[in-house]
Parts: sequence; C-alpha cells; structure tokens
Amino acid sequence: MTILDKILAEKEKEVEELKRSYHSEGKSEIKQPTSLYQTFMHSEHMNIIAEIKRASPSKGVINDQMDPVIQGKEYESSGAGAISVLTDTPFFQGTMGDLLAVRKAVQLPLLNKDFIIDEIQIDRAHDYGANVILLIAAALPKKRVEELFYYATNKGLEVLMEVHDLEELEVANDLEVPIIGVNNRNLKTFEVDLGITERLAQHIKRSDALLISESGMKTTADVERVQKAGARAILVGETMMRSGNLAQTFEELRIPFNREQTS
Repeated sequence: MTILDKILAEKEKEVEELKRSYHSEGKSEIKQPTSLYQTFMHSEHMNIIAEIKRASPSKGVINDQMDPVIQGKEYESSGAGAISVLTDTPFFQGTMGDLLAVRKAVQLPLLNKDFIIDEIQIDRAHDYGANVILLIAAALPKKRVEELFYYATNKGLEVLMEVHDLEELEVANDLEVPIIGVNNRNLKTFEVDLGITERLAQHIKRSDALLISESGMKTTADVERVQKAGARAILVGETMMRSGNLAQTFEELRIPFNREQTS
C-alpha cells in the first residue's frame, strides 16, 4: 500500500463514524465572503496560502507545539492571502477544532485541507467555517470527483482541485474547474519535483484558471520558477511551520508578478 492508500483507508473509517455521529444543522460560522479566486486573480504579487500543519507522513513531527490561533494571526499579519488548515488527525495531527479556532481568529479565506471522499465531510467543512475545500483527483474515481465538486460549489464553497499528472489534470479540464492546484509532491512516494508544475501548466485548458503550485516552496528561486510557469499562488506548509521569522519568509516568497502576468 502507498501512503495515500493508507490515508484513504483510515478516511473511510472516519467517514463511517461521521455518518453515525455528525449531524449538520446547515449553519456555518462567520465566513469571509471574499472569493479566493477573485482576490488571487487580481493580485499584483504571488499569493500565498500559508498552511497550518503539525506533522506529515513524510516529515514526521514538524511543529507540534504550535497554537493554530497564534499561527493563523501571524500568517494574516505577515501577508497571507489565505490559510490552509490541515484537519486530518492520524497522519497530520490536525483537528477540525483547529479550523474552527482559526476561523474565529482571522478574516482570510480558509481552506479545509483534508482527504475528502464524502459529502458529509463537505457539510462539516462548511459548518466549521471553511471557504474552500480540497478535492484530490488521485483519491477518487472521476465520477465521484465530479459529484463532490458540484456538491461543494452548490453549498457556496470554492474547490481547489489537486492534480499531479496529466491523467488527473484531464479530470479538472473536463470539469472546467476555476482553481487548479498542482501538487509537486507525489502522494504515493512523497517525492517533490517543481518540474511537475512546469509540465502540467501548459496543458491547463481553461484560460482563466487560477493555478496554485503546492509543495516544495522554500526559496525565492523556487517561487520564480513556478511563477514563470504560470502559477499565481503557492501553498506553503513546512517552510512556514519551520520559519523562525515569518515576516522574512513571506517577504522572500511573496514576489511581485511580471507585468505580462498582471495585464
């Protein structure tokens, strides 16, 4: 089994328990109405989705002493365009409580970063104040991805569709999704290659798609590389969680766009 297989097997158990115990009342916490897509597409600098992540299967414990509220407020004051909150517990040590706490503390759009395989997880994300959910093309059959995509958008949520190869990108292309995240990390091996963004960017069919490059962003040169490929945003987790000076880290990664990218 790959790491992704193991995560999805645990997620199926979690969903079974949710269906027994979770009852959505259709009410959500106060939500930031600003569209992530609209904000990022009109920005004059690289947009950063800063991630709150205590641990990962590939890196182990990253920062388990972190207070998500303090971290979220620091991200907001440092210039984050949005915040991603990892809510998977067995593999990433995150909780839905983290998402709710950050929602109450910041005004930025929030991404519920999890392995979503069922509508009930989308209901819960909405109830806990998420503005955006993640759908991973590698995790589900195409038909199921489509069903969950439309379910989320009908609830007023934006969807970040994550892809890693051409076959997965075709799923996003066929759906004409507005927000495409290219994960430079192979979810089966957890190896990172920024060339994945470069290769896939040229095959995105929707001309006004928002391209987000995920994983592997450590230096200004890394950001310049994916910006040149067409990325208007980056998702940064480990680099932020290990940063001893968030203001400096944001300054290094939040680079201005070239004129042709903003025209």
